[in-house]
Amino acid sequence: MTQTDTLSRLPVTGRSRLRRNHNRGHFDRATIDAILDATVQCHVGYLLDGRPMVTPTFQWREGDHVYWHGSSASRALRRSAGAEVCLTVTLMDGVVLARSAFHHSVNYRSVMLFGRAVQVTDPEAKTRHLQRFVEAMSPGRWDLLRPMTDQELKATTVLSLPIAEGSAKVRTGPPVDDEEDYALPIWAGVVPVTRGFGAPVPDPRNLPDIEPPAGLLDGLKV
Repeated sequence: MTQTDTLSRLPVTGRSRLRRNHNRGHFDRATIDAILDATVQCHVGYLLDGRPMVTPTFQWREGDHVYWHGSSASRALRRSAGAEVCLTVTLMDGVVLARSAFHHSVNYRSVMLFGRAVQVTDPEAKTRHLQRFVEAMSPGRWDLLRPMTDQELKATTVLSLPIAEGSAKVRTGPPVDDEEDYALPIWAGVVPVTRGFGAPVPDPRNLPDIEPPAGLLDGLKV
């Protein structure tokens, strides 16, 4: 059993401690896991030749680890294996319009994780993790696809990060204005941000009479 298997709350460290808006911080795994599971989008920050780099990519959680993948030819992924990285996920839930420019904000849910990236090298494990990635993005999709080739697997790098150090930060609710500003005749409030999917657009090279699979939009993530 790993350390994170026994943790329902992450420890507060010098890197994960919130310096501002402490009331928005969350270290419990339930909050952190829920945010990670709500989207596949993330950004990974690392040092490349001593210079900071941040790359957008896709992540998925399996138990006490977060995984991401990319091309084996990627210099960023090659350098990330075994290196300290910072992985972040952000969901924007609303635009908060206040009575002053200073107090405008957004409602959001975010997670920031720190740790050392580990490369998954075992072919069977890589295939299993990539299957879970596809299923996390579009449940039921993997079984509809042709099998992955050995060359495709070799061309793909999978990295993992333990959920052992980090925190979530969440803002909800209306604007918080200066007390005297509540008497001003200015509309204030929250404009919710929603995420959704439109009707599927078929590939023009689909074979005739091929229809989208039943439940295609069910569980789909961005």
